[in-house]
Amino acid sequence: MTAESIDPTARPWSPDPVRQRLANHTIEDVLALPDDAPRVELVDGVMVVVPSPTVGHQGIANLLWAWLHAHCPAHLTAGTALGVAVGANSTCEPDVLLFSPEVSQDNHYLMPHQVMLVVEVVSPSTRRRDRLEKPAVYADAGIPYFWRVEQNPVQVHAYKLTDGIYKEQATSADEFVVAEPFPIRLPIREITP
Repeated sequence: MTAESIDPTARPWSPDPVRQRLANHTIEDVLALPDDAPRVELVDGVMVVVPSPTVGHQGIANLLWAWLHAHCPAHLTAGTALGVAVGANSTCEPDVLLFSPEVSQDNHYLMPHQVMLVVEVVSPSTRRRDRLEKPAVYADAGIPYFWRVEQNPVQVHAYKLTDGIYKEQATSADEFVVAEPFPIRLPIREITP
């Protein structure tokens, strides 16, 4: 076995600046990215590099996924960091989500009608996007439930889509309790790293 040589002139991938200004990237462009490209979301035709999560962020997301995976009913599947095609030229990658188990295992993106719940864990680098921008995008796409998880201390805010906007259902204290999308009694300590 021989080792491949490394090209010292190779540059890390970055979006084409002309196409970024034109805002004409598509989901197909994202699917065609090289393996070494960073994670991106597509916002109105512009590729936005998604920052790497912090250890605390990832810990909360993983613990929440594990809890949902263990407790969700058979008509739902828990996933992490899966793409959702929220428009022809827009995608999001929620931190955790619940979706229909009938989705093909080969899919790169879920369609909004296949998604029941999206969860965003708020980090300092994603505060504005997770609190303001993404909820509006998810609501426009018709996703029935949105949860926002704040850190330090861990707190879950649950929203239900009603008349095209998310209305708050519950906020956690020591325990997170909601009736939908299925009955949940989640002790916050179980998703606190």
